Amino acid sequence: MLCLKLESILGKEIKHRKCSISMKRSKIVQAVAIPVAPPPIDSAEYRKQLAESYGFEQIGEPLPENVTLKDVIDTIPKKVFEIDDVKAWKSVLISATSYALGLFMISKAPWYLLPLAWAWTGTAITGFFVIGHDCAHKSFSRNKLLEDIVGTLAFLPLIYPYEPWRFKHDRHHAKTNMLSEDTAWHPVLREEFDSSPTLRKAIIYGYGPIRPWMSIAHWLMWHFDLNKYRPNEIKRVKISLACVFAFMAIGWPLIIYKTGVMGWIKFWLMPWLGYHFWMSTFTMVHHTAPHIPFKSSDEWNAAQAQLNGTVHCDYPRWIEILCHDINVHIPHHISPRIPSYNLRAAHQSLQENWGKVGPLSFFHGFSLKAQFIVRLGLAWTWT
Repeated sequence: MLCLKLESILGKEIKHRKCSISMKRSKIVQAVAIPVAPPPIDSAEYRKQLAESYGFEQIGEPLPENVTLKDVIDTIPKKVFEIDDVKAWKSVLISATSYALGLFMISKAPWYLLPLAWAWTGTAITGFFVIGHDCAHKSFSRNKLLEDIVGTLAFLPLIYPYEPWRFKHDRHHAKTNMLSEDTAWHPVLREEFDSSPTLRKAIIYGYGPIRPWMSIAHWLMWHFDLNKYRPNEIKRVKISLACVFAFMAIGWPLIIYKTGVMGWIKFWLMPWLGYHFWMSTFTMVHHTAPHIPFKSSDEWNAAQAQLNGTVHCDYPRWIEILCHDINVHIPHHISPRIPSYNLRAAHQSLQENWGKVGPLSFFHGFSLKAQFIVRLGLAWTWT
């Protein structure tokens, strides 16, 4: 059984607050030590303390054991599953124009404004990823061949092979927060950390500062090795890899020919790093938090993993627009067939029907304390 070692951390913060109060009052009232039992881990009081401690607005109640994923899906209006071609292509237009605007800003910005232009452009091309993401889940178009073409093209500027990513991502949805089987993110077990040599421990602790770009390692490790795929997947994987390599062989030399190596860095590499910042952040924030367990396959429950184990995170509205509301992630894990432009309506429905158990488990995206704990703390809080 996996459990969180949160009591010591939470207790320290609560104890620190109590000490501060008692010190201020020590000149007037004599301190008396009275043992107080901690609130039960599944109590509303404990969840409130935990939420406050880690910067969350609210942590929902555990989902009852007898609730299935189908029960949750059945409460969502059927209309949010409908594909709207106009809205789908509007998303493409938003991403294409915002990306073009970003390239224009990079070309005109003085050196000291380039980081802002790169941040905008990196966020804009993250929208391309979300469009390909919809295509992979068959929620972009009724024409499945068109979906594969659009998905492949949307991933090309990111040097991401579409089909390998799709195969691995499907497994992430099927086994979300399953300890060993989830392909998105694995926590480091306490016993694994304790038994690791000093260098390995240093590397684990070193994940924190580079966590916003760890998706680059995931991209390299998971998507270019044919041995990671089933025989019936190999043909499609090879086609996607050929497209990516063709883009690199043609696109990169053209960029360098027109703008030089520094132009390649300015116009492609820096926005690409910006995209991976969002890729890493979204992946991490959506499913890792101090109160969310990773469970072994024999203890795993689909409804609990998708509803209780997915985090809703609010960002500045311009980021949400450019990234097509991918941060509204709970309904996407309830059913990947919900198009990105319907995620907010689906989320509203989940709040109305299941608000006490899952969908209100969220924090604001730039809560630095929560981000720090999510990125660093999980290396040692699991046993």
